[in-house]
Amino acid sequence: MRIVDLLKKQSIDLNAAVADKTAAIGHLVDLMEAGGNLNNKELYKERVLAREAEGSTGIGEGIAIPHAKTEAVNEPGLASMIVRDGVDYESLDDEPAHLFFMIAAPAGGADVHLEVLSRLSRMLMDDDFRDALMQAKTPEEYLSTIDKAEAEQIKAEAEEAAAEAAAEETPAEEAAPSERPFVIGVTACPTGIAHTYMAAEALENKAAAMGVDIKVETNGSGGVKNHLTEADIKRAVGVIVAVDKDVPVQRFAGKKVIFTKVANGIKIPEELIQTILDGKAPVYQGAESSSEAVAVESAEKEGVGRQIYKHLMNGVSHMLPFVIGGGILIALAFLFDMDNAGAANFGSGTPVAALLKNIGGLSFSMMMPILAGYIAMSIGERPALMPGIVGGFLATTGGSGFFGALFAGFIAGYLVLLLKKVLSVLPESLEGTKPILFYPVFGLILIGLIMTFVINPPTAIFNTWLFDSLNSMTTSSRIVLGFVLGGMMSIDFGGPINKAAYVFGTASLMSATGQAVSSGIMASVMAGGMVPPLAIALAMLIFRNKFTPKERQSTITNFIMGLSFITEGAIPFAASDPLRVIPACAIGSAVAGSLSMLFGCALPAPHGGIFVFGVITNWPMYIVSLIAGVIVAAILLGIFRKKRPQE
Repeated sequence: MRIVDLLKKQSIDLNAAVADKTAAIGHLVDLMEAGGNLNNKELYKERVLAREAEGSTGIGEGIAIPHAKTEAVNEPGLASMIVRDGVDYESLDDEPAHLFFMIAAPAGGADVHLEVLSRLSRMLMDDDFRDALMQAKTPEEYLSTIDKAEAEQIKAEAEEAAAEAAAEETPAEEAAPSERPFVIGVTACPTGIAHTYMAAEALENKAAAMGVDIKVETNGSGGVKNHLTEADIKRAVGVIVAVDKDVPVQRFAGKKVIFTKVANGIKIPEELIQTILDGKAPVYQGAESSSEAVAVESAEKEGVGRQIYKHLMNGVSHMLPFVIGGGILIALAFLFDMDNAGAANFGSGTPVAALLKNIGGLSFSMMMPILAGYIAMSIGERPALMPGIVGGFLATTGGSGFFGALFAGFIAGYLVLLLKKVLSVLPESLEGTKPILFYPVFGLILIGLIMTFVINPPTAIFNTWLFDSLNSMTTSSRIVLGFVLGGMMSIDFGGPINKAAYVFGTASLMSATGQAVSSGIMASVMAGGMVPPLAIALAMLIFRNKFTPKERQSTITNFIMGLSFITEGAIPFAASDPLRVIPACAIGSAVAGSLSMLFGCALPAPHGGIFVFGVITNWPMYIVSLIAGVIVAAILLGIFRKKRPQE
């Protein structure tokens, strides 16, 4: 059987136009149906989407291979399309996908087609083959290109098999030892159709380019191929186990082993091989199954604190566009309604202002659900997204707010991981049903009960206490708080400390009852974040001999970045001279933050810099606070820094 036996002309579209991933899958399913391969189109599509929920089949390099093995397939088949402009397919490299091959495999029967599909997967890793496909003008030319490349691949496979057979027949004492390092690997994915073989091909290609001998065992639907012998294992300097399902690994006990996802075999083969060559892989003690070892390896590399921070930042990064966009529209609503300042309907007194405030408020209200949803997704992958979002909504409506959303995100993520473990005992025939039925239903019930009866009541009480405490703070306490938050914005310039202060500031923009409010905390945070780039720019004008000519070329850029509240403009200077730049900037930022609190400045937007000054409470003194902080930091930079070469 050849690839062209599985791919029919009516299942090819060389000029497809699709808007997004869902539309791409829908169009491919239509092409598959046109080839007469399906007996239940909707069930097949359901299985494909279920496979995508476990992880994207967009492997990078512009390729996507959506697939499913299901009883909805009459006979094995392929559908293919080219999207010339590309489409966002959530690929491993975050680049648009252009070249698509959809695979339909029957649930039972002979697996003769699997060898053909594995060959296609390997062929797609070849740049020249992909380029030739993209240049095809007709389905006939497209099929001819595939058939020619497959013939060459079959010939190469036969020659390789003959060489291996000859090597096995050669007595050990006659075999010439290779001076090149020898690495072995295992690749496997749940369906065992595409990713298994593509990861193997990527590892083999990269090893050849690095001058390394490698043998990769594939554990696909067609069984184990290229089996690793005891001699292979003994000879190898290390093992790469890139799998998404359990494979036999006890045989590697005592060897240096990397356990990772099959996607990483495709995405970062060079990094994996180099880690083995450098001897940095840990020695495997043989205590866990391969799937458990992958999880343990990941956890040991990152540590608990790092994992929590990674999950939190995933939520924050997805939340910020909603917060920033919504917050700035609310600020603009106030700006367009200044004639009603002080009135009960301030911000909604004109049609334009009301429209902006409604849109901004809607975006702003999504802050908690998005935060919780993407924290959960970072932990439990896509099946955890929906329970996390619902948990975030429950936190908003239940009064637990920002802190409740944090709890919801982490709880939902780990709930889905628990469900995956509990439901792993179900028959394999129900595997495709888990992401679309079991995980969402049980996840929703559990997160709903936990948020309603466990998290919301005490967290809502804490939120009310915190909000009242901040409002009742004495002037001296507010100054201290502003000093600390402002200084935190200039410790790591966009790192964890900076983000902690910023997230605290954005959280203060929502009251205990869920209403958007102006915040003194947010004002001090923004002042602190604006100081570093502005102070560095001012210091470069006043203390020219303390900066090189190349550094001074960024003076205007730093002024612009500082006025726009982009703290990261200070990073190059802090990186090259941290012991002088960071303390100077942190002190100046702390001064600006404390003065902002002293003068009672408050900000209703989470971003914007100079562009939202018009809606800051007591904005003249806010400018004074900012200028004072900038001058203090600039003078300290002039004192702390040494003279630089001026050539």
